[in-house]
Amino acid sequence: MSLEAIRYRRGSLQILNQLLLPQQSCFEEIGSVRQGWEAIRAMKVRGAPAIAIVGCLSLAVELDGRAGTEQSVSSLKTFVLDSLSYLVSARPTAVNMAWAAQELGAFVCQEAQRAAVTTKSLRESVIQWVEAMLDKDLQDNKNIGKLGAHHLLQRAQKDKVTVMTHCNTGSLATAGYGTALGVIRSLHAMGHLEHVYCTETRPYNQGARLTAYELVYERIPATLIADSMASVAMKEKGVTGKCHVISLIDTDVGPRLRLMLVPANKHSSLSYSAGGLKSLRSAGIGIWNPAFDVTPHDLITGGIVTEFGVFTPAELRAALSSNQRLSALGQTVP
Repeated sequence: MSLEAIRYRRGSLQILNQLLLPQQSCFEEIGSVRQGWEAIRAMKVRGAPAIAIVGCLSLAVELDGRAGTEQSVSSLKTFVLDSLSYLVSARPTAVNMAWAAQELGAFVCQEAQRAAVTTKSLRESVIQWVEAMLDKDLQDNKNIGKLGAHHLLQRAQKDKVTVMTHCNTGSLATAGYGTALGVIRSLHAMGHLEHVYCTETRPYNQGARLTAYELVYERIPATLIADSMASVAMKEKGVTGKCHVISLIDTDVGPRLRLMLVPANKHSSLSYSAGGLKSLRSAGIGIWNPAFDVTPHDLITGGIVTEFGVFTPAELRAALSSNQRLSALGQTVP
């Protein structure tokens, strides 16, 4: 059974509090936009896709509970737009929430102008839009998993592969299944996964706390390693591919991924992009520990895995610059 970090049904939303993992698995009820904002701000939910989904679902749940309270279509539209703007402010760097707010905001404005619109129909349209967003993210993740798994097996020309993954890109960071970790789930389900090595991912230990938790939960054969052991693992353990989450052509990732991709190239591991303990220090010493930086596209040697297919950074740049649909370049999901 796959890990479920977001539990939603019409009018009800629960999230797995990631601050308590891996020691406790505790679900918390989110019944309003304010509670959604607080959960995102406190990092009880994290990962850009999951932040957008939880934010929008919190709006859907509050809209369901407010049925019949709006005085006009205009006041309902204003409430939705203000709520979206408020949710974006919880984590301004989580771009998926900003994108979702822009798209849903445009949809609300368009729907509010329809001749026969009522507060009831507008509320229902918004809730259905959010529910469709949840379903789409899950399906996109499964497509990424299938396409990435088949591509990696084809490139590796092996029946079973060993993969290293960095940060957390699974059910805890998305609507479910995951992106890079979704590739690993697909390999495991297909019987083609030998082993997974997950890095601790300092400074916030997303790998040690969250990815390791997901792998153990689903009984996927895995080993946790220190970030500094990545090069040795590639050399000694036969790592075939290295996965992270897709973001941009130059990929926004944990800061140590750049250091891991250089030895990956040396040891002929295919590098893919798929969407610290501060207390242990001597008194008086300063700390500099950026959580993210940008990894140059030329270090992504295998490709970037999307829901439409696997592309080189150059192919994606050309498609985006010409406004060409990625689906036109892609392959059919097996």
